[in-house]
Amino acid sequence: MMSFISEAEPLLQGFWYIAIPTSLIFIIQSIITIFGIDFGDGFDDFIGADFEVFSWRNFINFLLGFSWTGISFYTSIKSPALLIFTSLLVGSFFVYLFFKVIEWFMRLAEDNSFSLDKAIGQTGEVYLTIPPNAQNSGKVIISVNGSVHELEALSLTHEIKTGSKVLVTQIEDQKLIVEVLK
Repeated sequence: MMSFISEAEPLLQGFWYIAIPTSLIFIIQSIITIFGIDFGDGFDDFIGADFEVFSWRNFINFLLGFSWTGISFYTSIKSPALLIFTSLLVGSFFVYLFFKVIEWFMRLAEDNSFSLDKAIGQTGEVYLTIPPNAQNSGKVIISVNGSVHELEALSLTHEIKTGSKVLVTQIEDQKLIVEVLK
């Protein structure tokens, strides 16, 4: 296999000498990623919204696009300058494409951390009777973002009995202010 590379013209040899190790590294990176192992290469910075353009992964993506474009179009594009320019464009496009794919995956992420503010406007059921006029708190069971929570609740008007359906209207001192659903 190496004989045809050594007999090729210098520009084509250069593309092959870049393509072979880059492809092997890319395959290894892909396998490592599939198995969930990550050695930190700027990807974590990307997740943190810092677009890490100069990372090992992006360097490999660039070289992959650059080298294989050069090999693929070597016989079609006769001008070495145009071939190198086209290869540079495709290599840059590979990096851009990587960013877009990661951006697309990041939009799939969902923040399921619990916040009392997410309970406003939600309905729940009284678990422990809530005394009138915010004297003491009772408890309600409420589902927020698909998880059920038992939270302290106050009524600003009248007593609300166990089993009543309530609507959360506001939050005060880390307690839900609720009113009976009619």
